[in-house]
Amino acid sequence: MHKFLFGFFAGVLAVLLSGFLWIRLGFANPRADIPESILERRLAMPSLDAALDRRAPETRNPLQPTDATLVAGMNIYQSNCASCHGDMQRPKGMFAGALYPRSPLFVQDAPDMPENQNFYIIEHGVRLSGMPAWKQILSDQQMWQVTTFLSRMDKLPPEVLAQWRTVASTGETATPAK
Repeated sequence: MHKFLFGFFAGVLAVLLSGFLWIRLGFANPRADIPESILERRLAMPSLDAALDRRAPETRNPLQPTDATLVAGMNIYQSNCASCHGDMQRPKGMFAGALYPRSPLFVQDAPDMPENQNFYIIEHGVRLSGMPAWKQILSDQQMWQVTTFLSRMDKLPPEVLAQWRTVASTGETATPAK
């Protein structure tokens, strides 16, 4: 039995060491212009989801999803996020194909994470993905406005949707109705 356990653990250690050396010695392809491997696709999102479940605090969004909040969030999204995540004019953002791993295209597939996890990602970014930590640039209120917009972007009120179309096509900032 001892020989079996020793062999088993030695095998596991050999596989882990081989994987480490494969990456550390530069055999993993660093190019951003190739498709993700099936291993990356199967590991990356589940590990991100698990990390968010573990680390994102159970905070509640302090903002109500009023038209003014949604328009403010849309303006921030359009200025800072649309080039990677897409908008009404360009569903595939300008940088969407240049990032590795590819950034989610929210116009095609709206975010479905809980708001506390979206806020956490906006605040802290995602390592090795091109997603920056916005806490140094945006206030908490602005990050919550974007979070509110993201969680409702597939079911925006008609007035907000019309303003988003205009902002996406003209590049001007929308003014929320009072």
